[in-house]
Amino acid sequence: MTNIVKNDVVVAQPRKIEFLYAGVETQDGAGVKLTRVLTHQLQERLDPYLMLDNFKSDNPDDYIAGFPSHPHRGFETITYMITGRMRHRDSAGHEGLLQNGGVQWMTAARGVIHSEIPEQEDGEMDGFQLWLNLPAKDKMKDPWYRDFQSADLPKFETENGTKVTVIAGESNGVQGAVTREITEPNYLDIHLPAGATFSHKIPANHNGFIFVYQGSVNVAGQNVPIKNMAILKNDANSDGIVVEADKNQDTKLILVTGRPLKEPIVQYGPFVMNSEQEIIQAMRDYQRGQFGENAA
Repeated sequence: MTNIVKNDVVVAQPRKIEFLYAGVETQDGAGVKLTRVLTHQLQERLDPYLMLDNFKSDNPDDYIAGFPSHPHRGFETITYMITGRMRHRDSAGHEGLLQNGGVQWMTAARGVIHSEIPEQEDGEMDGFQLWLNLPAKDKMKDPWYRDFQSADLPKFETENGTKVTVIAGESNGVQGAVTREITEPNYLDIHLPAGATFSHKIPANHNGFIFVYQGSVNVAGQNVPIKNMAILKNDANSDGIVVEADKNQDTKLILVTGRPLKEPIVQYGPFVMNSEQEIIQAMRDYQRGQFGENAA
């Protein structure tokens, strides 16, 4: 049951939008069509986040081949399945089925090989994959994995009908499914009725962005249309964000914030470390079969 809460968060100095970004149409895996919203050139600006993909299609040819076995090291992947079914298997022995409204949180750390294959032959596939960097001290720890079905995710509804799923962090006193001490990720899925507003506190030293995937939203007097990411301006005096849905239509968006690591980011494909030497070592370890005992 979804709790009804009073959204009485007072944001004295709301964040403004620094700029909008529509993302890049691309393909990944075995030809899955997607929009890469958070790209390589934005990694330092949106530290600790490394990448955000939005995959959305009702054409099976765009997604049916999925993401066959591939390696990762040095970061975490958070897959949020809005619509569809995806089967996960990895070399650490984990397996799970991601379904409508569910989240898969995987800490690749020192190395894992995994696959993500759709378990549907028709219908819409819609969701996000977000990459969250790990601090240098945690990059070589053991991998970790957990599936959260929709019913497992903390949710609340405000008095004006806004519905919020708290994937990570905290909002309006509701703790999310996952917390991280160093990067302090906050990941919300926010559904606003037409004309409704929602307020959320954000520490001034955290980076953040929103991505609108239905309707449009107003932030500090600026409109953010559908399929656009709005990077929130950093301001030492800011204490949060206020979003207002379009008055003529319901709006859905994700809000993602986190505490920057301020460490070097060196990426080579699916490996994200702090130096070129660590990348070379990651490639060697992968080639030697040291990313788990069994291939996915």
